[in-house]
Amino acid sequence: MSDFSHSLAASTNALRAQSARLRHVSENISNADTPGYRRKSVPFETVQKNGQEVVQAGRVKLDRRDGSRIYDPGHPMADDTGHYRGSNVDLMIEIADAREAQRSYEANLKMFDQSRQMSSSLMELLRK
Repeated sequence: MSDFSHSLAASTNALRAQSARLRHVSENISNADTPGYRRKSVPFETVQKNGQEVVQAGRVKLDRRDGSRIYDPGHPMADDTGHYRGSNVDLMIEIADAREAQRSYEANLKMFDQSRQMSSSLMELLRK
């Protein structure tokens, strides 16, 4: 496999990993007000593919922190004291994670495009 193919494969795998991360961040944001919802996170891991180390998304992990206690005696999930457990999603953390994932995605997309352009330029030079 050529160096161009290696760089394209690395970029492609990183794009997939960041895409999975963005998907779970968006799930966390959309479920921030869901009672009992636990924040999901996606760790990245390095694996060997075709003799090359690449990054991929690992197994989804649930945040073990307890959600906030919300006082609403009329809520169907309220206990005897009138409290129920909200989600443990912090929107500021999710927004920061989304921005980081988006910027990483854009950087990998740019690397993919540059590798593709270099490969095309090399082919043009070889044709002449």
